[in-house]
Amino acid sequence: MPEHSPADLLDLDRRHVWHPYGPMPNRQEQLLVESASGVRLRLAEPAHGQRELIDGMASWWSAVHGYNHPVLNEAVRDQLGRMSHVMFGGLTHEPAVRLAARLVEITPGPLQHVFLSDSGSVSVEVAVKMCLQYWRSVGQPRKQRLLTWRGGYHGDTWQPMSVCDPEGGMHELWQGALPKQVFVDAPPARFDEAYARELREAIARHADEVAAVIVEPVVQGAGGMRFHAPEYLRVLREACDEHGVLLVFDEIASGFGRTGTLFAADHAGVSPDVMCVGKALTGGYLSMAATLCTTRVAEGISSGEVPVLAHGPTFMGNPLAASVALASIDLLLGQDWRGEVKRIEAGLLDGLGAARSIEGVREVRVLGAIGVVQLDHEVDVRAATAAAVREGVWLRPFRDLIYTMPPYVTGDDDLARVCRAVCAAAREG
Repeated sequence: MPEHSPADLLDLDRRHVWHPYGPMPNRQEQLLVESASGVRLRLAEPAHGQRELIDGMASWWSAVHGYNHPVLNEAVRDQLGRMSHVMFGGLTHEPAVRLAARLVEITPGPLQHVFLSDSGSVSVEVAVKMCLQYWRSVGQPRKQRLLTWRGGYHGDTWQPMSVCDPEGGMHELWQGALPKQVFVDAPPARFDEAYARELREAIARHADEVAAVIVEPVVQGAGGMRFHAPEYLRVLREACDEHGVLLVFDEIASGFGRTGTLFAADHAGVSPDVMCVGKALTGGYLSMAATLCTTRVAEGISSGEVPVLAHGPTFMGNPLAASVALASIDLLLGQDWRGEVKRIEAGLLDGLGAARSIEGVREVRVLGAIGVVQLDHEVDVRAATAAAVREGVWLRPFRDLIYTMPPYVTGDDDLARVCRAVCAAAREG
């Protein structure tokens, strides 16, 4: 292929490449990345005086070990020399088997069965299909709806969109076409017995039609970066058990240490019937996700009129992705990841404290390796992004939020710089 200059590539990008949540033709400025290593992105051309940017987003929260990590590189190279892919229907292979066993080992105990897919959104689709098919298989086909709280985000495919926040969320356009689900108010940050009673009453009231409750435990991600009391998870577990409803935890964003525990469910000591994981599963190297379920759910589906889960992505169980996922999990658990996340949490608490005095800042909140500055107005994304880039940091603000979820390997000096960039973006945004 002929070589293209950075200007040529950006022109082609503008005319032909549809970026997430963007228009076509593209009217948004894109920065051309030519390489990445550690926590830094190297640009093909300087932007706002910077050639390298610290990635404060960990590639949408997935690159927890940073970029170009020798252990993960070697895992991909080794597997590539053996087999890059093979269909998963009628065949199996060591990386996928070992990955499934490892996930069963590290997730809450009752989760014993693993369905591999190739994106977080699809893992939620699979979770919903599991729950609906379970109730059909055990003779309760009327249980077809889902219950959740407002402020959530579960992905951009059809069923996940239906349980995202129906008002003011990015999928509001599709109301009326999406399945109509049951919503309760967004969970308060602190435990509130009146709200807990609201949860219990909603589950009891809709138990005959609701197949499952689905929530993001402890942290609501792209719906608003809100944190809530872990005690609500225990309320959900108890109410679901009492009224015959399945419980699904979407840990795609929160899993693998991001909130300070390996999985956010661990904050409450609660196990769901179905759990979704993704993002950091492969350390940001390849797209892979998983849906885990209990033996009760698996056996219920397998005892039905259609005794199979009729879902089979082409790249299900991809050996390259499974191999690097195994390496990423081992790399994470083989070090003091709790200490590193606590270190990042302390750095965010310290560095983002300055944002509280910035005009227009409504709230600053930190949990684990998550730092959020919420404004009292819609952020000017272009101005805020440019301000962060001038500080040498890549951030991706949205709605009224400027936030960071950095790689766990981010050093103290780089973390301080990320915090300065968040504050600069808040002032300009």
